Amino acid sequence: MKVFAKSREPRVAGERSLLVGVGISSIGIGMYIPFSLVFFHHVTGLSFALVGLVLTATGLAGLAFMPLAGSAVDRFGARRVNLVLYAIRALGFALYPFAGSLPAFAAVALFTALADRSFPVVQQSLIGEVARGAARDRLQASLRALQNAGMGAGALLVSGVLALWGTGGFHYTAWGNAVAFALAGVLVARVRPVRDDSAAPAPATASASASARRQPAGYRMVLRDRPFLGLTAANFLTALGYAALSVLFPLYIATWLRGPDSLTGAAFTVNTALCAGIGVLVAGRVRRSGARRTRSAALGSLLFAAAFVAQIVLGTLRPGQTVTLVALLAIVVVYTLGELIHSPSGGALSVSAAPEAVRGRYLATYQLSYSLATALAPSLFTALLAVDGRLPWAVLAVAALGAACALLRLERHLPAEAVYAEAPKPTPARPARPAAVTA
Repeated sequence: MKVFAKSREPRVAGERSLLVGVGISSIGIGMYIPFSLVFFHHVTGLSFALVGLVLTATGLAGLAFMPLAGSAVDRFGARRVNLVLYAIRALGFALYPFAGSLPAFAAVALFTALADRSFPVVQQSLIGEVARGAARDRLQASLRALQNAGMGAGALLVSGVLALWGTGGFHYTAWGNAVAFALAGVLVARVRPVRDDSAAPAPATASASASARRQPAGYRMVLRDRPFLGLTAANFLTALGYAALSVLFPLYIATWLRGPDSLTGAAFTVNTALCAGIGVLVAGRVRRSGARRTRSAALGSLLFAAAFVAQIVLGTLRPGQTVTLVALLAIVVVYTLGELIHSPSGGALSVSAAPEAVRGRYLATYQLSYSLATALAPSLFTALLAVDGRLPWAVLAVAALGAACALLRLERHLPAEAVYAEAPKPTPARPARPAAVTA
């Protein structure tokens, strides 16, 4: 029985500008992410070894900066910090062609990495700042679809640039990124935060005010929030599955299945096309079904687990090349459906579970689960793969099942506004039966 009232989702002020801005910045990201080492090698003239070392070091430094970004969001607002990060990224890419020496490249790379690593935290906080209720889920799905489409378009664009100008085109790509980030910042500046009319009024008594002041502040408050920490731990388990597509899939296909590299390209193409093409439709269907965010996120994790178990079966049977291609693409479809169902619900769940006053700190903590999973995935997957090609998929399947169970157990401990996209409609009380009349 559905318990949600059907109501029109409120539109976000400046929503179109936000979506277009994110789409443009995603094109910029797609222009350098697939070729990052080659990109920076040709832009700076430094060796691949030095470029890789600098990118690793600055990336780790960027992770350490994330808690400060969360504090900045709580103090200055997500919209302001978001615009600052766009400006930093634009300036950083404009300077890359001039950073020919190692110290100059390291300085610019560090400058840019601080913004790149913190951006997901700030963008999630911005969604919480400009949208309420089911609009958060809708924005999550729309932004993810645009990011996938933009990154795909960016990769195609840079391929055309390189075909026309050769490796010298990387310099034009760097400046194109700078323009993309600057334009995205101008568009996102048009977004306006919304007031939370449901917020409780300020305490009227002195004792209530003193009690409010005694509440733990900052990251102490996050560390004492066990349900949110549990949500973050569950997301870490799922985030390992997200890392599998870019890290484990190519290694598994090349080493265990002994398939051609074209299979990896086909898997990525199917995933990107589905995310861009039907991501909003799938998320909308889930949202209109009235499913609780915890349960739809758990369903996404279960689909991940099903895809991982299917990889174990495929790796055990090792059929011919044609059957392997068809089976692998079917597995990628299941995996992508899990991603499309989990991502909007999981993202909105984390945003809505975070208290507004310290949302930046909460989401910085939550985002560390993604960053930690991304950092651990290469070494974890390669070590397991060296033992048996099916072992990493078994570990991922167990992790995804654990995440689903954790989400369901956390449901009753999380705030109602986080679990439900819309406030549950109270069930009307049944009228009392009239007393029997006796003679």
